[in-house]
Amino acid sequence: MTTDVVAENLQTYAIGPKIRALRQSKGIGLVELGRHSGLSAGLLSKIERGLLVPPLPTLLRIALVFGVGLDHFFVEQAKPMAFVVRRQQRLRLPNDPAHDPPAYSFESLDYPVTDRSMDAYFAVFHGLSHPHSHLGPEFIYLIKGRLIVRLEEAAFVLAAEDSIVFDSTRPHSYAPQSKGDCKALVIVSRAF
Repeated sequence: MTTDVVAENLQTYAIGPKIRALRQSKGIGLVELGRHSGLSAGLLSKIERGLLVPPLPTLLRIALVFGVGLDHFFVEQAKPMAFVVRRQQRLRLPNDPAHDPPAYSFESLDYPVTDRSMDAYFAVFHGLSHPHSHLGPEFIYLIKGRLIVRLEEAAFVLAAEDSIVFDSTRPHSYAPQSKGDCKALVIVSRAF
């Protein structure tokens, strides 16, 4: 994982703004906080503006001044307000890694989110897939190409910008009908 990815994920906890809010709620300035914590006002300013993420010992020194624990900076927002998955960070999941080439591949668009009620994927359909099933409904929005979605004995043909929603506990399969790969957004819910 790159340093940029770590920094982006740490920024979602908004540690700097939380320190500023604590300081302002007590009516003290950066210089005074520096005297109580043993840290410079310049360093504290960089932390508050999000230019620097404090190491845990530094954060603990600040927390002690305000009489809060480290959990104050993490627990109240244990879930970051947003997750961004860059194109180059997607996890690629072929349907059968032992089968070359795979019938389709999925790239997870939401893998860092914990306790999610759905899974979102960018899918590329290369060839005919074997029938499979799983829990919850499935939504497919076709971005490019033509795709046949077989649901038990029925077949549904999707063109670019068409969508389909179905109960994925029923056996289903996919087959591109156009030259080249079919590309789609696929969302699978964990509950129906």
